[in-house]
Amino acid sequence: MPFDFIEGHVQNFLVPEKSEADFAPQAAAARASLRPLTAANCFLPGDLKVTGPSVDPLRLARYAETTFTRAQSIGLTMIVFGSGGARQVPDGWSQTKGFEQYVEALRICGPLAQKHGVTLVVEPLNRGECNLINTVDEGAEVVHRAGQPHVRLLVDIFHMLRNDETPDAIARHAELITHSHIAEKAERTQPGAHGDDFRPFLRALRQAHHCQSLALECKWELDIQTALVPSLGVLRRQLADVGL
Repeated sequence: MPFDFIEGHVQNFLVPEKSEADFAPQAAAARASLRPLTAANCFLPGDLKVTGPSVDPLRLARYAETTFTRAQSIGLTMIVFGSGGARQVPDGWSQTKGFEQYVEALRICGPLAQKHGVTLVVEPLNRGECNLINTVDEGAEVVHRAGQPHVRLLVDIFHMLRNDETPDAIARHAELITHSHIAEKAERTQPGAHGDDFRPFLRALRQAHHCQSLALECKWELDIQTALVPSLGVLRRQLADVGL
């Protein structure tokens, strides 16, 4: 297999609000996998709000505790906090208040992640998908405000491209970045589908010495078994070109 690790889906794989019996088949599959499941995205379901008038901190703490416990049990060390539906600031609600609520959510989850040896990474999402924490600069600000050693920053090159962010944003916050995602700009396709040149962003990632993983979070223009090998070939050539 040409890839090094698998990034899963928290809600579908760790099933944090279902029983241990429901989780058991996924745990067995992870332990039997020929490649490690080291990360998982889609942390929160859309109805587990962290902004707005319907925040339930007790449910959030229970959900996070189960997520990190199950992650630890299968050697999964990185949870991605994108979850645009959960963090979307509702109409009529203060953006400033929503930001503070998101900081508080990270302060609830951070110590639980640390207890289980898991890192929670904040994923800035492009403005077309969410209205809170869109840029790498904003992601860095919320991580600093949370002040939790196991809450760090993810950079997603697709979201950066959609926001017209430059690679300089990566360089500014290199010390916070511990994980990254990639996909092409126009249709979120796999590297190589339309020929996007990621080298400027990959070159900036060289400065992020704590970032040891890059996941393809993309739509596959062809079926994954057909597209994976050539796509990884394109990406590895671009990585080699920038010395990674």
